[in-house]
Amino acid sequence: MDVGERVSNPDVIVVGAGLAGLACARALVQSRLKVVVLEAGDAPGGRVRTDAHEGFLLDRGFQVYLTAYPEGRKLLDLEALRLRRFMPGAKVWRQGRLCTVADPLRQPMTALSHLLDVPGTFGDKLRVLELRQLSRSGEDEDVWLRPQRTSRRYLEELGFTEEMVEGFLRPFLAGIFLDRSLNTSSRFLEFVFRMFASGEAGVPEQGMGVIAEQLAAKLPPVALRRHAPVADVWGHRVRLADGEMLGAKAVVVATDPLAAARLLPGMPVPTMNAVTCLYFAAPEPPVEGPWLLLNGDGKGVVNNVAVMSEVSPAYAPRGQALVSVSVLGVHSDEAALRERVSVELAEWFGAAVTDWRHLRTYSLPFALPAQTVAALEPPHRPVRLSPGLYVCGDHRDSASIHGALGSGRRAAEAVLLDMGL
Repeated sequence: MDVGERVSNPDVIVVGAGLAGLACARALVQSRLKVVVLEAGDAPGGRVRTDAHEGFLLDRGFQVYLTAYPEGRKLLDLEALRLRRFMPGAKVWRQGRLCTVADPLRQPMTALSHLLDVPGTFGDKLRVLELRQLSRSGEDEDVWLRPQRTSRRYLEELGFTEEMVEGFLRPFLAGIFLDRSLNTSSRFLEFVFRMFASGEAGVPEQGMGVIAEQLAAKLPPVALRRHAPVADVWGHRVRLADGEMLGAKAVVVATDPLAAARLLPGMPVPTMNAVTCLYFAAPEPPVEGPWLLLNGDGKGVVNNVAVMSEVSPAYAPRGQALVSVSVLGVHSDEAALRERVSVELAEWFGAAVTDWRHLRTYSLPFALPAQTVAALEPPHRPVRLSPGLYVCGDHRDSASIHGALGSGRRAAEAVLLDMGL
């Protein structure tokens, strides 16, 4: 556990230094409250962490930041993150080759030159523009108030062909939802399209973990206690795993949803979607440029691939490339999974895959709360449990960086309201 100078007699204890907890703590500190953030791990970030490994930067699971996130625009210094952008579009592995799908509004010439090369009909391309327009209509909050149905039904109502759904939309959305069933709420689908249409997708130059580091740096140095796992929460008091007791005027539980349910009896545990992320070092990038690559064949285990060093060169040592591969779900035999992934990607990129070196595999059984129709009704779940006891995290909002930051803000506002501030 961290030792040294600490906050004495805190006004608020925040349990967990993920993005929600950090956003909550920052808002409370800005209102001149004394705050202590208790983090079980060795660094802030929760599920948004980056590990340095043999000169590579490995995000804990493939993640991107969308510059249009409303909460991010309020809270983050995007210029300081030095975001490196993905191309507005994707390359899709289909029928034995990689096809280019480009955003017709941002890359009109590229989109036109590949018009007949991509999944779906010309009408499907027009329907993508219609979906883009629908998702961007109204204010940001309007998306969460619209009638819900499953994403599958919503896409059918818009008239997308099966070829377009299977060849592009399903793998693209599965990479975001971590679910190929398309049972995700149409509200979340519209939110995602709104964010992609209104901004850009990218990663901080030095990895996704920089987002949490930036938030933590805006807290007083003594506010964050690492290696401080919490065993119990009783009203306004917490007991750490080593037996230390701390009390405050308010406690905010900002952990992952499973830990929150353990600390707060009666807290529902949402269905969680799982993903496995495999990282490989390659002598050369298998594709040039910051592209997202999708499996549009509907076969195999690979869902999406990204050469992270093509997005930000800092992700890999000079002269090497970092390849990220996402497989939905978790798999008990990691060695067999690596072999299967290598065989599949050899079809995509040829014999050069045999020269790739496996770096690390992240199995994430609780990567993202499922965003079903039931889960998003209401779209923003309560953060105030009782006077002086609060909860926040993406499981109380949308399963996104935006949702995590927003729930942290809402929890802070509830604390301040109950304190008369």
